Amino acid sequence: MIAAQLLAYYFTELKDDQLKKIDKYLYAMRLSDETLLDITGRFRREMENGLSRDFNPTCSVKMLPTFVRSIPDGTERGDFIALDLGGSFFRILRVKVSHDKKQMVQMESQVYDTPEDIIHGTGIRLFDHVAECLGDFMEKQEIKDKKLPVGFTFSFPCRQTKLDEAVLITWTKKFKASGVEGADVVKLLNKAIKKRGDYDADIIAVVNDTVGTMMTCGFDDQRCEVGIIIGTGTNACYMEELRHIDLVEGDEGRMCINTEWGAFGDDGELEDIRTEFDKEIDRGSLNPGKQLFEKLTSGMYMGELVRLILVKMAKEGLLFEGRITPELLTKGKLTTKDVSAMEKSKDGLSKAKDILTRLGVEPSQEDCVAVQHVCTIVSFRSANLVAACLGAILTRLRDNKGVPRLRTTVGVDGSLYKMHPQYCRRLQKTVRRLNPDCDVRFLLSESGSGKGAAMVTAVAHRLAEQRRQIDATLAQFELSNEQLMEVKKRMRIEIDAGLRKKTHENATVKMLPTFVRSTPDGTENGDFLALDLGGTNFRVLLVAIRSGKRRSVEMHNKIYAIPVEVMQGTGEELFDHIVHCISDFLDYMGMKGARLPLGFTFSFPCKQTSLDAGILLKWTKGFKATDCEGEDVVGLLREAIKRREEFELDIVAVVNDTVGTMMTCAYEDSNCEIGLIVGTGSNACYMEEMRNIEMVDGDEGRMCVNMEWGAFGDNGCLDDIRTTSDKAVDELSLNSGKQRYEKMISGMYLGEIVRNILIDFTKRGFLFRGQISEALKTRSIFETKFLSQIESDRLALLQVRAILQQLGLNSTCDDSIIVKEVCGAVSRRAAKLCGAGMAAVVDKIRENRGMEHLDVTVGVDGTLYKLHPHFSKIMKHTVKELAPKCDVTFLLSEDGSGKGAALITAVGCRLRQMEQK
Repeated sequence: MIAAQLLAYYFTELKDDQLKKIDKYLYAMRLSDETLLDITGRFRREMENGLSRDFNPTCSVKMLPTFVRSIPDGTERGDFIALDLGGSFFRILRVKVSHDKKQMVQMESQVYDTPEDIIHGTGIRLFDHVAECLGDFMEKQEIKDKKLPVGFTFSFPCRQTKLDEAVLITWTKKFKASGVEGADVVKLLNKAIKKRGDYDADIIAVVNDTVGTMMTCGFDDQRCEVGIIIGTGTNACYMEELRHIDLVEGDEGRMCINTEWGAFGDDGELEDIRTEFDKEIDRGSLNPGKQLFEKLTSGMYMGELVRLILVKMAKEGLLFEGRITPELLTKGKLTTKDVSAMEKSKDGLSKAKDILTRLGVEPSQEDCVAVQHVCTIVSFRSANLVAACLGAILTRLRDNKGVPRLRTTVGVDGSLYKMHPQYCRRLQKTVRRLNPDCDVRFLLSESGSGKGAAMVTAVAHRLAEQRRQIDATLAQFELSNEQLMEVKKRMRIEIDAGLRKKTHENATVKMLPTFVRSTPDGTENGDFLALDLGGTNFRVLLVAIRSGKRRSVEMHNKIYAIPVEVMQGTGEELFDHIVHCISDFLDYMGMKGARLPLGFTFSFPCKQTSLDAGILLKWTKGFKATDCEGEDVVGLLREAIKRREEFELDIVAVVNDTVGTMMTCAYEDSNCEIGLIVGTGSNACYMEEMRNIEMVDGDEGRMCVNMEWGAFGDNGCLDDIRTTSDKAVDELSLNSGKQRYEKMISGMYLGEIVRNILIDFTKRGFLFRGQISEALKTRSIFETKFLSQIESDRLALLQVRAILQQLGLNSTCDDSIIVKEVCGAVSRRAAKLCGAGMAAVVDKIRENRGMEHLDVTVGVDGTLYKLHPHFSKIMKHTVKELAPKCDVTFLLSEDGSGKGAALITAVGCRLRQMEQK
């Protein structure tokens, strides 16, 4: 017993002593965390250079775009063929993806030889061979009469400009077929298939084996956005933001980048960590000075690296008592498979003895321990270097997403990772240690690059079909110039119907006279009160207008709340509350004694019989005060003032907010004769010739007409351009069948139209993985302000995702692109329809005046016009296109409902004085 313990103690001491000697000897191969983090930083810089148009031509890490824009989302289905060419064997698979409660994949495959004479012959012979094998496979599968989508895994460096095109940069892995480098391999294969003429194939995608690995794992785990291969060779790919890829047009969405990281260091970037053994490996390789990172890490070189170390150590008398055999000196005699066997924890030492005995060196126990440790240092360095570069990819993904902590999956394949007993554990441990802010799951690719090619094809097939259906839906929102001209023509017909006495009653566009007969001329002067009632808040303003050289408008205002019980009480209570607020304001301004002229902005549907009389047709916006509908609101206000007996006011005008907008802008620009509001609702007004307004007596001069154009289309004249989403929004609204034009163009409804389209797309599996969340079911959740934010040119998709997250919509990058498209289609149509309506108005004014050319200004207000990034530009362009004989300027209004009311009052006072004179 004691003898056995002594022997164990002696052996442990011997082992420790031997390990220390090896550690010292191979010190340069043992990399500290500090060095590894430095390498992470270097590789990160190389990635950035590779993505940059300026630096890509000279950088070593090529960062090749693959045109794979999406990972599987679980809705793929179909029958696909995958070709896998990348070594001495050529594999063909048939992959069926189906749905029966959950996604199922069935695969059948066949392996074909690729003889040496074909690998080293002509490109024509190589692709004829591939086409012949494919024909044989299709015959055996009895699918020669079908044109199935084909994915082609072509595991050689290629430059792609689209998914179904790949120009071979250079052959690797002993392939030397002539006439292929610099050519598109898809064209060569298609040519070979066509030459045969006995079947047809639709090659949808060419992929690299690393991308295939990511896609295979992405099918099982939708978080997978990185693929790495650590086998005979090594490479990595990941999903990069398109906005960072200079070599590809567009900045929406993501694309898989094939890093070709094996070439990292070819520019001397890794010179400080390359040892004499690495340099010797490189000198003896087929491609000296190339693929230096691959030579430090991959399975093709690991066994040879260990052999060179053993030879040198033996020469220096540190191993095998200095014995060197011809076998030990023979290149390729020690393989990576041998390295894996010697590192096994249980029988590694006995395997080492067998392998070294085969090399004729008669190893001692001490030699076996030493050789095992050499293998560990070499393979550990490989795992550490791969972990360092993978860390650069992970931090880039984290930064791209703008998250403090990244959660992602890495798909892995390759013989070294799979077969080496310690490699995957060491790699994962180092990755986690170097990247504490990343939660990484490593997923082993089961079916390799063949299934991956089929998955890329399935995704491409899904996206193409999805794109076709999305385009078909959104095409309904794209209005041609002919359609817009027709809308303009119909608006003109409705305008005329509203102006005529005979047709006015049944007209949808009511063309209400406002009794505002003039715009400001600059001579207005005095102090005016303005009231603004249109919601739960009520404003009282004092507006001081000064004429002359120092023309100015100065305003003071105070906001008062209107309690719900007052809004929904009696009319007397409501108007008493309004007068109470006026009283408080006059006290506040110290003006109780003055009898001021007053303008009343009353933003509810009214029929005016004079400038100072407006009969309330019906309450809206939550107001329900009794005894008001059918009454003159100015009369109700005068009675309330009388009841209070505190002050007197001269109520000159009751005003609509659209007219107020026109008047505010007309004060700045005398050419302004049109008012437009595009906000929560939409309306327009303009100066019409009195002779055309049959509802008011008199033919002289002009009067502003409040169009109430939101009701355009209520008679069905726009039904041919209304979509199912428009109809759904209308049916669920409080006023179904009313204000149809407004529901297609105004802020209150655009978000709802978008929400309806998103629900439709989700039901069809295009969005949010087919899951309709509670948030998406909630009416009015998609406010129009979100459209404005989402469509901002300055907003990256990441921020779009954040907005959707706010709405409880958990979106992918692809979802965000589609949502942005939907928002764009809906708001673009709104702007064009609004432009068509305005074109009808400006042309009517031009024709009224018998002018060949009209210069006119439109005063505009409303949140949609002000805040949406593209609405105003598209609308202006549409007006220009549809009314080419009119030069229209759009002027943004400031406080049309307050300042505008005061200006109407001022103009009213001026005209009244003129009449009195």
